[in-house]
Amino acid sequence: MKISIGNDHAGPEYKKAIVQYLESKGHQVTNYGTDTAASVDYPDFGHPVASDVEEGKADYGIVICGSGNGIAMTVNKHAGVRAGLCWTKEIAYLTRLHNDANIVSIPARYTSIEQAIEIVDTFLTTEFEGGRHQNRVDKISCK
Repeated sequence: MKISIGNDHAGPEYKKAIVQYLESKGHQVTNYGTDTAASVDYPDFGHPVASDVEEGKADYGIVICGSGNGIAMTVNKHAGVRAGLCWTKEIAYLTRLHNDANIVSIPARYTSIEQAIEIVDTFLTTEFEGGRHQNRVDKISCK
């Protein structure tokens, strides 16, 4: 699987652990995130992830910032992107199962690294249920 990841200054350690986990599972990861705690602007790291998903260069995206909100708002501006803010693996499960999310947003200040890896694993291994949910997903995009 091809996965793009981006993070601001709140998530370098999270990104490092997630990338290591993903690569150990054989996934190809494109890293757009910062590697330091020096303050940066999350849109600069979210837009490239969203573009990769939007253009089919990545199967899924992972974005990380302090609350997960700002970077989720950023990537959701892209057509065809459905990002879910997930702070538990149960929410990650539902955002894939019911919403066919293609980007997961992780709040670094409200999850542990271990939880973040569980969220990513659940997100990537859950299939979209379709059915009654497909009609709803079809109505998300502003066309």
